[in-house]
Amino acid sequence: MSEIFVVDDDQSVCAALSVVLGGEGFRVTAFPEGEDFLAATRSRTPLCVLIDVNLPGRSGVELLKALDAQRYPAPVFVISGQGDIPTAVEAIRNGALDFIEKPFDPATVVTRVRNAIEAWRNAESDLTVLSRDFPGHERLTARERQVLERIARGASSKEAGRELAISPRTVEVHRARIMEKLGAKNAADLMRIVLGRGPHHRVAALGTRHSAA
Repeated sequence: MSEIFVVDDDQSVCAALSVVLGGEGFRVTAFPEGEDFLAATRSRTPLCVLIDVNLPGRSGVELLKALDAQRYPAPVFVISGQGDIPTAVEAIRNGALDFIEKPFDPATVVTRVRNAIEAWRNAESDLTVLSRDFPGHERLTARERQVLERIARGASSKEAGRELAISPRTVEVHRARIMEKLGAKNAADLMRIVLGRGPHHRVAALGTRHSAA
């Protein structure tokens, strides 16, 4: 199914997204509020979801919680105005993949949606760098583990964002959340926690490169 859900009470936004995404072969189903959207998710799963943070009734963040976006089997973007960045960060912490700022270029949205769908399909690789049972591993979400895996490989924020189809700023949000959950004081400390007894030169190298991201 090539369906994409858009939850936004602005009809012009829904119309613009329907046109540009429809032109790329996607079928857009638009919802002006959250209840019908949640009802639809109980019967089918789209390839991607876009939710405005400011909605009548339940807010976008409240919808993410109701959807259990941390475990939802498709990427979820939130759409926010420039003044809604703190809300967008909260949305990421509640399971949104990334945020799209208004006003947006429809063609850019198409690219980001396509990249997110592709990255989502490819993100199930085995964790080959992280220690499987590092302290606090059970506290991390699936998305945080994906970000952490790339950090542990030495990827910069830009590189990790490119692989996961999210912005470097969103990688930084996840990194801060990971460090908070694991009690890491700095990048080198984080690597010692998650890599276990790996070689000290590797930890130092990763920490240095990570700091330069």
